[in-house]
Amino acid sequence: MVEMIACVSVIGIIAFLAIPSITRMRSDSERNLAISRAEALNLGMSTYIQVVGRTQAALNWTGKNNDQRYALIKDYLAYAEGTLSSFMPESYTATLPSSITSMTKTTLVGPGGNIPY
Repeated sequence: MVEMIACVSVIGIIAFLAIPSITRMRSDSERNLAISRAEALNLGMSTYIQVVGRTQAALNWTGKNNDQRYALIKDYLAYAEGTLSSFMPESYTATLPSSITSMTKTTLVGPGGNIPY
């Protein structure tokens, strides 16, 4: 019985020490996924410009909201979801630039605010 209690205590101590590391690794991996998805959006924008041409891309892009802009570049993204909010990890948002020809990066916002990447 004493051995069993000692074994349960050791497992409890290991779990107590491991849980914060696991939580931190999960949040780091979600942040890295959000950054790589934002980079994929940037690459999708430049591919879209190459396919339809700079002038037509600018005409198609102007006056659209974020979701409509995502719909324009969705075909040029690997494993693209139906909407931008489902493409990004939970609690992360991406805002596509208002001008596609300026080649400005997508703005990425996470739980802690803007994320420079």
